[in-house]
Amino acid sequence: MNIPDPIKLTQDLIRFNTINPPGNEDELCNYLTELLESAGFECMNVDFAPRRRSIIARISGAANKSNICFTGHVDVVPLGDRPWDHEPFSGEIQDGKLFGRGSSDMKSGIAAFVVAAMKAAHIAKNQGGISLIITAGEETGCEGAFYIAAQKKVIDFIGNVGCFVVAEPTANEPIIGHKGAYWLRAKAEGITAHGSMPERGDNAFYKIAKGALLLEQFQFDTPPHSLMGQGTLNVGTARAGLNINSVPDAAEMTLDIRSVPGQSHSHIYGCLCKTLGPNIKLETIMDVEGIYTPPDHPWIQTVYAHCQEINGVKTAPKSISYFTDASALKGQIGDPPTVVLGPGQPEMAHQTDEFCYTEKITQATTLFERLIIDWQNNGSHEEVHAR
Repeated sequence: MNIPDPIKLTQDLIRFNTINPPGNEDELCNYLTELLESAGFECMNVDFAPRRRSIIARISGAANKSNICFTGHVDVVPLGDRPWDHEPFSGEIQDGKLFGRGSSDMKSGIAAFVVAAMKAAHIAKNQGGISLIITAGEETGCEGAFYIAAQKKVIDFIGNVGCFVVAEPTANEPIIGHKGAYWLRAKAEGITAHGSMPERGDNAFYKIAKGALLLEQFQFDTPPHSLMGQGTLNVGTARAGLNINSVPDAAEMTLDIRSVPGQSHSHIYGCLCKTLGPNIKLETIMDVEGIYTPPDHPWIQTVYAHCQEINGVKTAPKSISYFTDASALKGQIGDPPTVVLGPGQPEMAHQTDEFCYTEKITQATTLFERLIIDWQNNGSHEEVHAR
């Protein structure tokens, strides 16, 4: 077994073009499968569409213990219209920065936990074990993760998860929660007529416009979260009409709701229906819950201690507003304590000339290895009995 350097592995992963769409994550996943199998991992391919491959890898531990699980996605967003100064699929390193699409979001995180897991595999085999969930299609709504979550045989293969690390870009700062996303399409119907005789029609756009103005004043009736505050609602798009000289008989707008843990999406739906009234119908586009683990949870305290030692900075409870694959996976794998933690720079996600500091990749690999070893020695037995 040859354990790769995590910086070089990040470069290797960047050189696979996995822009989503179309994704084409299969070749990268095949590469990781071969690498992980060389370290004794069992791997399962999970394809939700042609060339849309996720992989599950595991080192099985003792039957009465739970494993530590890592997740990350291998698809990346398009390059954008602005020209890049650094070739986006070369993995070029300059002045301590590793450039490339996916360097921060989030192939560096995957490289770090893959190398850490390979290094600690021999320890985990007789203890709690390790599981890795490497997904396709995260950038377009967690498609790969939701597909995994719906497959019982895949969830069984992942095993009994005692703690969960999502290696999204956080510059190695632990994040203990994030908001959920509840996206809705609001639609109204009317009656068309000639634009010179609008009184003969029923303008659907006016209904949507009135609804949008009502939503501008909408207030959630649930208390704010202790760390994340209150949920948010934004009207993102509006559309009506086919031509200027006709009364539109259909109109719609889209709503982007970012909920906080403890907010029920079904309750929000009911409140919106009451606010908008019977002339507007709601359709769900996306429904993913937020996540949160209290900062005083024993395992979170362990994560804080390791992060503080490696980063040299006192750790404080933090959350993020965007959602991750954890929304799709956490409940299906046993609702373990969860942290979002990875080497990428959060402000570089989706940016032109995206980069990750090479030092952060090295530090994250050490951090992940310590978390794995600590879990095998101290966490796995107690956690499985507590659940």
